[in-house]
Amino acid sequence: MKIYFEEEHVVTREILDTMMKAAEICIDAENIDVERSEISVTFVDMEEIHQLNLDYRGVDSPTDVLSFPQFDDLNDLPEDGEIALGDVVICKQKAEEQAEEFGHSFEREIMYLFVHSVLHLLGYDHMDEDEKKIMRRREEEVMTELGITRGDV
Repeated sequence: MKIYFEEEHVVTREILDTMMKAAEICIDAENIDVERSEISVTFVDMEEIHQLNLDYRGVDSPTDVLSFPQFDDLNDLPEDGEIALGDVVICKQKAEEQAEEFGHSFEREIMYLFVHSVLHLLGYDHMDEDEKKIMRRREEEVMTELGITRGDV
């Protein structure tokens, strides 16, 4: 498993290590070769995430995280070589605001956003209620396996 961090100094080494573990949990559960898998993670400011959200989703407001999957269908993964699953873009400022709003730690919020985004890279979505239930259940399973629960502050 490789995660390429742009601006990795934005978060602690502990958070980066936990992100690696989270990605491995998510990917392994989908029976994808963890050793060949890659994800790119970029931390951006509010202005940049706002522009990305407008450019790629047509939404004229900042958001907390964006996912850019490389594959529309996981059946199209290459049989050999690296599997670049896609890109995750996280807005640190938005994560800080949401952590305060929800009454938990910045670290917990970053991990939730990352898990959420990795699941998007793996084909999960929340556009309809059934999909949303499946995705939320999977998020909770991964967070629990990481030892991060809703009550963590």
